Amino acid sequence: QVQLVESGGGLVQPGGSLKLSCQASGFTFRLVKMAWYRQVPGKERELVATISFDSLRTTYADSVKDRFTISRDNAIQLVYLQMNNLKPADTAVYSCYSFPHNYWGRGTQVTVSS
Repeated sequence: QVQLVESGGGLVQPGGSLKLSCQASGFTFRLVKMAWYRQVPGKERELVATISFDSLRTTYADSVKDRFTISRDNAIQLVYLQMNNLKPADTAVYSCYSFPHNYWGRGTQVTVSS
């Protein structure tokens, strides 16, 4: 069955960096468009970034453009989110998402605070 397991979250100071990873299994990862979402309690889930199956096309929310980078390694079925210059407003649970399966992982907590 489809599984998405995120890791790499934690506590970081404003201006710091984190790199999130999402290990995929149970489907043909190399053919699937993927994304990262984030959610704060009491708010709607927000689409952060997407990446095509071949890494040729990426999109970003305006709030993270020029700070976050999505990438993937199809050989080991991983999708990444490199987050730089983090701000307190980036605090959320970050989850990866598979478009054709409409499926999210459980997420990893990112907290940006001094």
